[in-house]
Amino acid sequence: MNEPIVKGWCPGALRPMMSGDGLVVRVRPRGGRLTPTQAKGIAELSARHGNGLIDLSARANVQLRGVTEAAHGPLIEGLSALGLIDETTEAESRRNITVTPYWQDGDGVQEVVRSLTEALGHPGAPQTPGKFGYAVDCGAEPVLSETSADIRIERGPGGVLLVRADGMGSGAEATIESAARQALRLAEWFLETGGAPEGRGRMAAHLARGARLPELFTEIPALPRASAPAPAPGPLPLGYLVGFEFGQMAAETLSILAENGALRITPWRMILIEGATQAPAIPGLITDPADPMLRVTACTGAPGCPQALIETRPLARALSTSLASVGRLHVSGCAKGCAHPAPSALTLVGRTGGAIDLIRNGTAADTPSRTGLSPATLTATPALLTETEDAP
Repeated sequence: MNEPIVKGWCPGALRPMMSGDGLVVRVRPRGGRLTPTQAKGIAELSARHGNGLIDLSARANVQLRGVTEAAHGPLIEGLSALGLIDETTEAESRRNITVTPYWQDGDGVQEVVRSLTEALGHPGAPQTPGKFGYAVDCGAEPVLSETSADIRIERGPGGVLLVRADGMGSGAEATIESAARQALRLAEWFLETGGAPEGRGRMAAHLARGARLPELFTEIPALPRASAPAPAPGPLPLGYLVGFEFGQMAAETLSILAENGALRITPWRMILIEGATQAPAIPGLITDPADPMLRVTACTGAPGCPQALIETRPLARALSTSLASVGRLHVSGCAKGCAHPAPSALTLVGRTGGAIDLIRNGTAADTPSRTGLSPATLTATPALLTETEDAP
């Protein structure tokens, strides 16, 4: 079996990652928001310097695909003119912040984000691993509980602001002015106590291995995890939420969306159009909450990703209508499970030679309940996905 190469970092704009269709250039919107000018600019740059395809990531970033090495320099110049580039690669890597899309003026979210951004941009900020991230989720109610993050800034009992290590049920009390300092203090503790051996590591795993937090970060109990329904396309008090098949759109789509208002990029691979009361009439938008494609996640797959062992998206699309009440389907080109690191009700994983493993209620790295399946078998007999017991 070919083991996937785990690089331990994510692409950025200054440090892109080579894929099967060229460089993947990840843009990290400041505050989780793109102005109309920025969104239109990204669309134009994607069409000019890439292949015109734009992905939305699970951490609310925007990825331009198909960029050539020769075009990377001019692309960065264009992104810099839009105010979307950090001063250094190190600062870009540290600025891994996911922001609640439901923030409102006066709730403190954007103030915390600005302070945290400034602190992470300082040369002396802790140089955490490339996948280490922060969630600013201190709006009226938390919505990022299922989004990957290592340090969470959220509301605790009575509305108190809390800085919490992922994996812990308590945290340190903070204010809007002190939250960024507390977050960096926690990041420093993570590094000082061996949380990132060989430059890799995540907070929850470090705590699970027995690391003990300073008392400061165990003083205030966190609120129980919210069991809010999964976000769905449609009208919201702040605007209109629209989805995309596999979280991917054409550059032209982003440009048209920008004509309708500022855009908030969500970690659910959807976009919230500020102030909109209806979805623009653009082909490819998902606006129906019952659309089965909203319950399907698939990575780029072969040939777009050199590590993928199968074509993922045609299979995911073919199986989407067979899910019924099963839940989420994740189709991964290899065992890394990049598109959906969390457990899923059903996960299909590509193996050497084009074979497929089926994993129930697990991640792409977990033990399969069936092996040696093929795309043809699955599409011809989708009931295999919903069988309660596997055949011997």
